[in-house]
Amino acid sequence: MHADWWRDAVVYQVYPRSFADADGDGTGDLPGVLEHLDHLVDLGVDTVWLSPFYPSPGVDAGYDVSDYRDVDPVFGTLADLDALLSRAHAAGLRVLVDLVPNHTSSAHPWFVEALASEPGSAARARYVFATGTADRPPNDWESNFGGPAWERVPETDQWYLHVFAAGQPDLNWRNPEVRAEFEDVLRFWLDRGVDGFRVDVAHGLMKAEGLPDRGGTFIGAVEAGGDAGPMWDQDEVHDIYREWHALLAAYEPPRILVAEAWTRPERLHHYIRSDEMQQAFNFAYLAAGWGARRFADVITSSVEMASSVGAVATWVISNHDVVRPVSRLGRPDSNVWPNGIGPDHPSPDHGLGLERARALALLTLALPGSAYVYQGEELGLPDHVRIPPESRRDPMFVRTGGAMVGRDGARVPLPWRHDAPGYGFGSPGHEPWLPQPAEYAALAVDVQAADPHSTLALYRHLIALRREHGLGRAQLLDARADEDGVLRVRTSAVEIVVTMGAAPARVDGTVIAASAPDAVSGGLLRPDAAVWLLS
Repeated sequence: MHADWWRDAVVYQVYPRSFADADGDGTGDLPGVLEHLDHLVDLGVDTVWLSPFYPSPGVDAGYDVSDYRDVDPVFGTLADLDALLSRAHAAGLRVLVDLVPNHTSSAHPWFVEALASEPGSAARARYVFATGTADRPPNDWESNFGGPAWERVPETDQWYLHVFAAGQPDLNWRNPEVRAEFEDVLRFWLDRGVDGFRVDVAHGLMKAEGLPDRGGTFIGAVEAGGDAGPMWDQDEVHDIYREWHALLAAYEPPRILVAEAWTRPERLHHYIRSDEMQQAFNFAYLAAGWGARRFADVITSSVEMASSVGAVATWVISNHDVVRPVSRLGRPDSNVWPNGIGPDHPSPDHGLGLERARALALLTLALPGSAYVYQGEELGLPDHVRIPPESRRDPMFVRTGGAMVGRDGARVPLPWRHDAPGYGFGSPGHEPWLPQPAEYAALAVDVQAADPHSTLALYRHLIALRREHGLGRAQLLDARADEDGVLRVRTSAVEIVVTMGAAPARVDGTVIAASAPDAVSGGLLRPDAAVWLLS
């Protein structure tokens, strides 16, 4: 086993709230993860990443933390987490946990104290407070969840910054007390045995001095090609990660940091320099849509930029914040980024979307570097696109009055058994925290485990072949797009061919994996399919 284990790891994201519900209250929990750990072992992944399980009021599904050193009772206890770490390590799995350093919950003791304190106090200095007027915030910044990024302290001219929901006040990372606190938080979890951290909003901790106006109209990160502006990707943020890198370097075996940084692609490699983080999510790849030229360019540039700082690229096609690929790639225009899909939108063609998602799985798991799999991706789950408004929980939906559909569709609880209440997610008598669509019955784990051609079987096969042929540690030789929409990627271990246009493609060589049983016929790879070839 390599000391730099992360360089080719397949990392599986567990969203605990929707993974499995062991206590039957309708919400997933850590004992539920423990009960189904064999699913991840059988899948063949190397590492588990746990989305937040900390105490939280749940304004943003746990990304509003009120205590960074405990487990929310809805998810279990610290003892449950310790048991999960122990079982995972015994099974050969590493465990990453989410860290949310850009903001706390408004229920965090620090913020409660800040609101009760005077302007200029030490308590307020932990957060970003600024002076405005009774009806005008300090600047023109907008929240990523809609509306102003400022909330007024009642009956004063003071406002606090929340780049996300009002219940998520931004911390002041220019304050040494904040830095010291989070270094202690890192040690707390490292000492318990976690193998690293996925750092939420890693590009947002430092705000530009003086909090200048952003100017212009708010555009989302994907549409803009990455977050930009005075609240994002400030150069001083890298000093924080150098400090954290030094802290983690004192631990053995090696631990890692993974950046969630929606930056412009040409700046992403700044986060993975040798004295900062080990990995950063490749959102340019995730947002590439369905087009051979786009993928060829993103793959080439991603590997080049990561290699320039001695790091590896990561490859990700889904997570808890985006529409699942089966739904995203089944839309009439799969190259237009959706902020959720709701009942008022055209229904995706989930048959087409599944074909493309399976083909994209072949591409993703064959590329050199580390691959990330979001729970349910291995089942080919679509988004639930018919969630009624009264059942939605995402603050994006709430704050925009439904103008942004939000992320609930990708967060629906997993189906484990086709004939059980809640499809085996929990216990009879308690509805899952988000409703599940009827089509999940046919996609349940028990159904797919019995089908050698299922998406689950495909993922198991691909991950095993990836390990057998050392694909994650291979070298990229070239990535090119043919005029007829065929993507051809060659590495030192395998050739990947993906048909992203309307024409089939000639394939030569030994097929060791295909995205569908009928993908190749008469030496031709049909459209919306993929293969791995050995020369």
